[in-house]
Amino acid sequence: MRFHVIQHVAFETAGLLGELIRERGHSLQVTALWDGSTLPEVTDFDVLIIMGGPMSVHDEAEFPWLAGEKALIGKAIGGGKKVLGICLGAQLIAEVCGSKVYPAGQKEIGWWPVKLPDGTSTIFFHWHGETFDLPPSAELLASTDVCVNQAFRIGDRVLGIQFHPEVTVEIIRGMIGHEGWELEETGPFIQRADKILEGIREFRESGFREPWLCNLADWLGL
Repeated sequence: MRFHVIQHVAFETAGLLGELIRERGHSLQVTALWDGSTLPEVTDFDVLIIMGGPMSVHDEAEFPWLAGEKALIGKAIGGGKKVLGICLGAQLIAEVCGSKVYPAGQKEIGWWPVKLPDGTSTIFFHWHGETFDLPPSAELLASTDVCVNQAFRIGDRVLGIQFHPEVTVEIIRGMIGHEGWELEETGPFIQRADKILEGIREFRESGFREPWLCNLADWLGL
């Protein structure tokens, strides 16, 4: 299968998902929007993956490529392609599908539990200050106390995830290095850098995220 990743900043890569895609023998192309790369045509891929980034879906004046990216997402969804959005990517999907994206009541940064529909919870890494209304016909898949709409599915072809199941140690260190000023803000759901780095050790030693990655791999057709 042909996978295409839309990457908004150098340090927010496809991470563990990219590793899985390559390990299982699929092709993976990347559009580096921050570097002026040209967006693909819908016919160039089977699956579109849209990564996170510190910008807002509303920042088209500062990042003009957002308009073209939104158009591509709409064409991909309309063309029946599988589309996965993570963090900013999920917000872009929500807006393209007609939902409102807006500042959350509080920022959510660090390792926080995500509640699943069956009542269980799993800890994932978060770094977001905006949220979105659930798109029409979407099924809610996960929530937190800060952001109710943490993951959603539209049919069997579109998936949006607000938290970060793909993160590697390198991605987290990159976020801290480039966006660490946000960690100096006050808020009950903003962890300090040392706490986040402690969480990396737990992440390395535990397999608590493997079921989600397996589910994602199955959904992506890996």
